Amino acid sequence: MGTVALSLGATTFAFFTRNPRGGAAKPPAPDDVRALRTLLDKEGFGRLVAHAPYTYNLCSARPDVVDFARRAMREDLARLEALPGGYYNLHPGSHVRQGSDRGIERIVEGLNEVLVPGQRSTVLLETMAGKGTEVGRSFEELARILDGVRYPELVGVCLDSCHVHDAGYDIADDLDGVLDEFDRVIGLDRLKALHLNDSKNPRGARKDRHERIGAGHLGLACFGRIVTNERLARLPMILETPNDLEGYRREIALLRSLAAEGTSEGSAPERRGTKEGNA
Repeated sequence: MGTVALSLGATTFAFFTRNPRGGAAKPPAPDDVRALRTLLDKEGFGRLVAHAPYTYNLCSARPDVVDFARRAMREDLARLEALPGGYYNLHPGSHVRQGSDRGIERIVEGLNEVLVPGQRSTVLLETMAGKGTEVGRSFEELARILDGVRYPELVGVCLDSCHVHDAGYDIADDLDGVLDEFDRVIGLDRLKALHLNDSKNPRGARKDRHERIGAGHLGLACFGRIVTNERLARLPMILETPNDLEGYRREIALLRSLAAEGTSEGSAPERRGTKEGNA
């Protein structure tokens, strides 16, 4: 994974902890872990952003689904101790007609069961588009989860540009206003990473359909403002656009060029990457 990211010009990357649709996972081979850590140190990579499978649902109405999510998350976090200091990105879940209040309550219960004091990976709750019964469609919902977690230092937020746009936040034309609202409701110190995706849908559509950078409703200028914004520029930024490897290479180069153009007005971005195996 590291060598592929390096070949694309990336200095971070995301990866699934197991098959994106769930299932068992093999323990990492010690030799592979050592080789990866050596490469990351040598090439100056930033924090990696592991991604939990989409099938995890901490607030399902089905006990077996909740039990699987909690057990698999414990396994994932234990394996990630081999790559200390990274992030573990999680879709909070879908309440499936139980109501958002019950969904939030169940997510908090699950996180409090899974998190271990002293663990070296930070769990990131992803901002969601609001499709169906997703929890996390608003900053207020995420704040309620964070407020209920027993070990708040172990949990943060990953902001997905497509998701917040589809949820109704105007990051295309009022990025600073959205960040001000995030800071008021959650606190910018809790924002740890970004997913950079354009959107096929107009703002507020709640559909969650990613588009290539600059080819959707957010537009290229929006991403220029993101990569040069002083409050975001040093965070890991992960591409999840519908692309092949060559497309990711072009997008990483494009984002770097946007950052270079704006260095006189703000800090240049430090880390760019893509999610391995999720074009």
